[in-house]
Amino acid sequence: MRLRNIPGADEVVTNSPYCINNPAQFKGLYKKEIFKNDNPIHIEIGMGKGQFITTLAKENPDINYIGIERYTSVLLRAIQKVEEEDIPNLRFICFDANEILDIFSCYEVDRIYLNFSDPWPKDRHSKRRLTSSNFLNRYNTILAKDGRIEFKTDNRGLFDFSVEEIENHPLWKITEITYDLHNDATMNQGNVMTEYEEKFSSQGNPIFKLVASR
Repeated sequence: MRLRNIPGADEVVTNSPYCINNPAQFKGLYKKEIFKNDNPIHIEIGMGKGQFITTLAKENPDINYIGIERYTSVLLRAIQKVEEEDIPNLRFICFDANEILDIFSCYEVDRIYLNFSDPWPKDRHSKRRLTSSNFLNRYNTILAKDGRIEFKTDNRGLFDFSVEEIENHPLWKITEITYDLHNDATMNQGNVMTEYEEKFSSQGNPIFKLVASR
């Protein structure tokens, strides 16, 4: 599906106090220069309209949150939701996750959230999936030693692919997994739903989730 371009989105994103422009210049400096504290950094890659990460930021003021979204027309929706609020521990970056090593230094991130990522269903595009070994290698660089990845999706094909990629990776292992999150009392405790999660679960689709660490 073609993403609809929204006129003026680039300007709104660039001028928003919630957005970090030229993020590469803050590589290794987000705590000091952006958040001005020493709290852990959690990032969501492919944050969409931002419901998930915004909710987390409000509930956990002692954690710094950065949402990453490639398209300004999508990021615009998140900005419109929070522009009138005061959430000092939340920032957004408009950036391609393929280049994530350009904006985060080694061990700078404490947790990575991947929610309802693009499944890239064609086999020739498998390397573009955010849970492919290519991305797992990148996450290994930026995540703290005790950092972890949390991944949710309703796409069984993508989930099975992700499980296989992690299990076959020499550094990563699955520490928690469920094939029906909302009926799993343990893993669903404290779960924050995304917009897609609300939509798909209301249609009766099971939500899959895994947690990976090293």
